[in-house]
Amino acid sequence: MHALIEKDIRASFVNASQRERAAVAMPDLAEIDWAERDFLGWRPPKTPLAAYAVIPVEDDLVGIVLRQTEQRTLARTQCSWCEDVTLPNEVVLFSAKRAGRAGRNGNTVGTLVCEHFECSQNVRRLPPPAYLGFDVEAARARRMEALRLRITDFARDLRDNT
Repeated sequence: MHALIEKDIRASFVNASQRERAAVAMPDLAEIDWAERDFLGWRPPKTPLAAYAVIPVEDDLVGIVLRQTEQRTLARTQCSWCEDVTLPNEVVLFSAKRAGRAGRNGNTVGTLVCEHFECSQNVRRLPPPAYLGFDVEAARARRMEALRLRITDFARDLRDNT
């Protein structure tokens, strides 16, 4: 992912009003290793149920305002973005207002995602070799590509389903 600036991030939110965009608590962009990211996701410390994701879709950015449900699941769940099976972190249910008229009418979509958006790190870990001669680098590349496809599909669905 290429480095982003605050202005582009704020302008990318498809399911937020101008006032909501202006109120977004931004992460420290200088601290981010952009080469190791497939998307930008963060949780503002002062609003524990709020979350934000900015996903590259073709030559555009789709910013999404998310809200974590207050109810935690008792069972361990799998992230629907990275589909990591080792579960090194918590997975929570986020909901997001759809973009445009659908969102203004109250339509939302939910997804299970790593609580602090560790998906990019999860897919970059080398998987254990499944058999003799298993290409772990190719498996990692497939996991990275699958993550990009899933987040892009999620962003398109949220943005285009008006």
